[in-house]
Amino acid sequence: MEKYQHEQYEYARRRIKQKKRLYFHFVLLLLGSLFLFISNKFFGIDVDSDRYIWGITIWLFIFILHFIKVYITDRFMNKDWEREQIDRLVTLQQKKIDQLETKINEESSI
Repeated sequence: MEKYQHEQYEYARRRIKQKKRLYFHFVLLLLGSLFLFISNKFFGIDVDSDRYIWGITIWLFIFILHFIKVYITDRFMNKDWEREQIDRLVTLQQKKIDQLETKINEESSI
């Protein structure tokens, strides 16, 4: 397997793993929320307060952050993006080095 094909395979495998974890997190959120709701409403655990709503809300917020990371951030800022940024910065550095070398050569020839 060539290096490029191997990188594509590893990227695909990593993305599938991320999505699998996200789906597991979603199912866990649903089951956990259902458990908190049922334990509060039907079993009378902590009836006077609605702390379970705060717990579900915080958990939902964490899930939304996880969703954004998997489907937005990692989708656009992957290995190809990293390579492009590194290549761009290396090119800029090389350009500055070339300018400095040219300036030094001009000054030494005077």
